[in-house]
Amino acid sequence: KVFLNTLKYLQTNEFLLDVDLWGLFANLEELIQVSLSFVTDFFKIVKDHVTASDSSLDFLSVLTKYFQGNLCQTHQIYCLHYTSAVFYLENLKQREDFGIYLKWCEQKEQCNRLHLPELLVAPLHRLTRYPLLLYNIWKRSSDATQKASIHSIKEKVEKSIRDLEGKVKWLDNFQKFRQLQEIIIWPPLWDRDKRFFIPEYLKHILRENMSENILSSNTRELLREGRLTLAESTRILDVYLFLFNDFLLITKTKRNKKKYGGSDTGLIPVCPSFSPELQSLIKDGGSCTVLDQPIPLDRLTLKTIDPFHVTVLGLQNAFVIQHENRYQQCIGVFLLQAQTEMVKRTWMSQIEIAISNYSNGHETQKSSFFCVPAESSEI
Repeated sequence: KVFLNTLKYLQTNEFLLDVDLWGLFANLEELIQVSLSFVTDFFKIVKDHVTASDSSLDFLSVLTKYFQGNLCQTHQIYCLHYTSAVFYLENLKQREDFGIYLKWCEQKEQCNRLHLPELLVAPLHRLTRYPLLLYNIWKRSSDATQKASIHSIKEKVEKSIRDLEGKVKWLDNFQKFRQLQEIIIWPPLWDRDKRFFIPEYLKHILRENMSENILSSNTRELLREGRLTLAESTRILDVYLFLFNDFLLITKTKRNKKKYGGSDTGLIPVCPSFSPELQSLIKDGGSCTVLDQPIPLDRLTLKTIDPFHVTVLGLQNAFVIQHENRYQQCIGVFLLQAQTEMVKRTWMSQIEIAISNYSNGHETQKSSFFCVPAESSEI
């Protein structure tokens, strides 16, 4: 609340006026009030019980009021906005004036030496603890009717949290892939491979079928991304790999001369879950150009380089990715080198795990591809 109240005070004095309160804190103020009301009513029941020396505690009325009403609803609104808030905060932290505001707030005693990102995630953690609270109340309840009602509320809260986790994950994935679509460039076939000749007046036919929106699938997940080097016949090329749950994409990076925060570029929103290297590339206005077609995981063969060839060829931390077509013919080979042996092992391990998971779940995925999970109507 220190951050929220301080920012409100600054804006009343015409500082940081362009900072969006809702974009950063969403309905945090309402959430604080609702949570405080719940705690107050909850402990009032305990206090009355102690004062009256009653043998039983009737929490059912307050639990029904809050958990089937505004407490969970308010938490859901906040949680659904959380990913966007973190995204927004990462951009604001680049500003000097906002950095001074953060530093001043973080020095206050009420923050307990916590930074704003750690405080913003706290309501999400609190929501996940409510089932434990309900379970402890249920376990200590002696009235059978009350016990059944509390158990029902607990189940509804748990289902609501599961549904909410799915929505939050979907929103985070959506923002991540929206940014990837902006920086990944898919050159046409005739630019990637000079063997293919297409007359200029026929290119529009193929352009209509190009797959710039290949990353828009709701079922696709980014498992790993990072920089490696690709050994070609006459040169060593810096490449950037994106490992998804269904294919591998090899790209080459291009940095823009315009730096992040320059007068022409303005603030570039960067997804905080990307690696620092990719974040830096985006802030520089860079892009990733696809070198070759995506390699489906069920058409990918992974091979390491033995120590003999490492010595003979001078290749360090190298491995080979082979792309096969449906007839088991090799249609692409990529000799990649990592920065260290540990990075190489990590890449190979994650690719192997991704291949295994894709193979095991492919049939299930096909059958449920067009099935949209129903949203919970509870709470």
